[in-house]
Amino acid sequence: MLKKIFVSGIVQGVGFRPFVYNIAEKNNLTGYVKNKGNFVEIVVNGNSNDIDNFIRNLKEEKPVLSKINNLKIENMDLKDLKNNNLSELKDEFKIYSSQNVDNDVAGTIPPDVGLCEDCVRELKAKGDLRYNYPFIACVNCGPRFTVIKKLPYDRENTSMDKFPLCEECQEEYKNPNNRRFHAQANCCEKCGPKVYLTDSKGKILFEKESAIKKTVELLENGKIIAIKGIGGTHLVCDANNDEAVLELRKRLNRPTQAFAIMSTEDKYKLFSEPTELEDNALNSYRKPIVALKKKENEYGKHISKNISNLDTLGVMLPYSGLHYLLFDKCTSYVMTSANLPGLPMAITNDKIIESLKNIADYFLLHDRDIVNRCDDSVLKQISGRMMLLRRSRGYAPEPIEIDFSKNGLLNNKNNNILSKNILSVGAELNSVACLSKGNKFYMTQYIGNTSKYETYNYLKDAVHNILRLTNTNKLDMIVCDLHPQFNSKKFANELSKEYGTKLYDVQHHEAHVYSLMGDNEFFEPNITIALDGLGYGKDGNIWGGELLYCDEKYDIHRVGHLEEQLQLGGDLSTKYPIRMLFSILSKKIGLEKSFEFIKGYIGEYPELTEKELKLIKMQIKSGLNTSITTSTGRFLDSIASLLSICFKKTYDGEPSIRLEAFANNCSISEKKQILELVENKDYSKYIDYENNIINTTQIVYDCYEMLQNVAFSKNGIAYYAHLTLSHCLVGISIKCAENLNIKTIGLTGGVTYNKIITEHIVTKLKNKGFKVLLHKNVPNGDGGIAFGQTLGYILKNEL
Repeated sequence: MLKKIFVSGIVQGVGFRPFVYNIAEKNNLTGYVKNKGNFVEIVVNGNSNDIDNFIRNLKEEKPVLSKINNLKIENMDLKDLKNNNLSELKDEFKIYSSQNVDNDVAGTIPPDVGLCEDCVRELKAKGDLRYNYPFIACVNCGPRFTVIKKLPYDRENTSMDKFPLCEECQEEYKNPNNRRFHAQANCCEKCGPKVYLTDSKGKILFEKESAIKKTVELLENGKIIAIKGIGGTHLVCDANNDEAVLELRKRLNRPTQAFAIMSTEDKYKLFSEPTELEDNALNSYRKPIVALKKKENEYGKHISKNISNLDTLGVMLPYSGLHYLLFDKCTSYVMTSANLPGLPMAITNDKIIESLKNIADYFLLHDRDIVNRCDDSVLKQISGRMMLLRRSRGYAPEPIEIDFSKNGLLNNKNNNILSKNILSVGAELNSVACLSKGNKFYMTQYIGNTSKYETYNYLKDAVHNILRLTNTNKLDMIVCDLHPQFNSKKFANELSKEYGTKLYDVQHHEAHVYSLMGDNEFFEPNITIALDGLGYGKDGNIWGGELLYCDEKYDIHRVGHLEEQLQLGGDLSTKYPIRMLFSILSKKIGLEKSFEFIKGYIGEYPELTEKELKLIKMQIKSGLNTSITTSTGRFLDSIASLLSICFKKTYDGEPSIRLEAFANNCSISEKKQILELVENKDYSKYIDYENNIINTTQIVYDCYEMLQNVAFSKNGIAYYAHLTLSHCLVGISIKCAENLNIKTIGLTGGVTYNKIITEHIVTKLKNKGFKVLLHKNVPNGDGGIAFGQTLGYILKNEL
């Protein structure tokens, strides 16, 4: 019996061909396996029982990093082998070299993954070929996406092409029974990349192992070092050295933003309290940054208190050989992305030195090119699941698949969607682009703030790269945000002309809703609460606290929202949240009284003067240079300034993020007292039930009165603001759902990373019997917008 098998999915760079070879040998089959660049082709010859066992093994014993998306089996005849000069395969099983890519089928590039246990053991074993070698890797670990130039995923198509294998590595590379068989990053000190240490001018001081030893010594002595890694560069210092951490903050002009830290498997629990879910994510082969709760009374003993002013720490474990070699006496290092705010990381050695020469004391570099830069991914546990704040290294560009047929969305009329290519370019901030090929959605690595010229170019490069890696030569539709001024929309217009393709736009919060639906493969009517900082609304105002109804035709209707507030000075209100406080409070207590109250903050807030307050007051009176917003982010910002938590935003979302941490530090007894107060309130003055509008002015006024009356601690007032808003959102969402006979309510948008808000809403909705949709594979925030844009177009126009 002779069969041909086609396997697509993550089958490149994960040891799939040697795996196939070994299970064919085990089942006494002859034939071949070959890499077609975007899928694997297998021919097996033998008796039917052995072939059945082979197929079962193929499905059940596949390599840990592989993923089979589609498996197609065809019957063949022995004469097919003869006609194709393959008659020798009747007697043996062969692994053939890669062949040209079939452009009709999308390839799947595996993401970079952390060092496997076997390589860690070899790295530490004296006498091993790769003892203390920083670029150790095998077929089960190491760089993938960051080194690949094009398909098929073979060494000559990666940045390893300039490192010819030595005799020993070549022998491993050719041996199907070796775990380094066709491991494209395979190398050793004789033939692989070299690491070296330079001063701030680029002069080489040490090389190879001595460079790493000297780096460790310098870090222990309080120096700041830029370290080039797999997908980018980190700025590194000893996490337990207060002076070094503060100096890094000063040089980076990053006064408050929490630094990520890298620690070891046996040390991070000294200063953090991970849950089982967090522990599993932290130790997974993806090796992301995970937000962990600080261990009370132990945090400052083991790492500097200047690492984070939040109640959490962003922690990751070593994921490359170089990382493991850095740990000697230090238990943890600050390891933060080496980029200036809003700009992408430098990835070439010259640019790394040029851009960081006034920040880093020394540079630990290497001579392997980074083809695709890729930031660290970030996860946070919310409501019993791990949510992606940033989806990048370890995840991108692995596609997300949606089984449209399972949901009854496909029929003979719309089945052609499976052959279409749709590109969405995302939002402006925290940008990610998405290419869909049929039911596969390829999200790029994290891009960032595309309002910056360099990051805008990075978006362009990432898009062209994902098109190249997926063999996409045509686009059937390009999708963008509704906002007319977004740089991403300008890029979409360029692509539309280049590919002769139509342009389709999706409103920002509607994209959030579609993203949530796609993430859950839920395509039925629902009510979704979309909470974030801003999005251009269909009425020309700034939205950000929305209740949206998706009907059976996938039309989305705005059925409720937070109260409209004046955003004084436009974007200045996002940078200086006290402007929002003045705007909101003046509606309740009047201009003069709010003016006198806010004057009391002069001195706490360096940029605040009486002259500026008078200008803001004039803006409220005249309405000049103001915009209208329903933003949840701006509401939370106003509370953050009221409680003197944050007067100036120095990173995206800072006031709201610090407010959440501040609220979490409320005592357990006070939390119980506030919860009882919130649940027994008369909400008639907080919710306009006729129009489903939440009176955020009243909530801010409550907090103002509590502050005057010292009814609760400041932490308690922050907690009250979170719970009251959450309670109002539950109230209007349930009312709308009941009126529309909807049983499913979703939560999406960047503010839903706030655990207090999200977990309170989820608990209340579940207690009322509603099914609640939360994100799981796609970021809640703007990193999921492109995915939602694509789904929005497909649902509205193709299905």
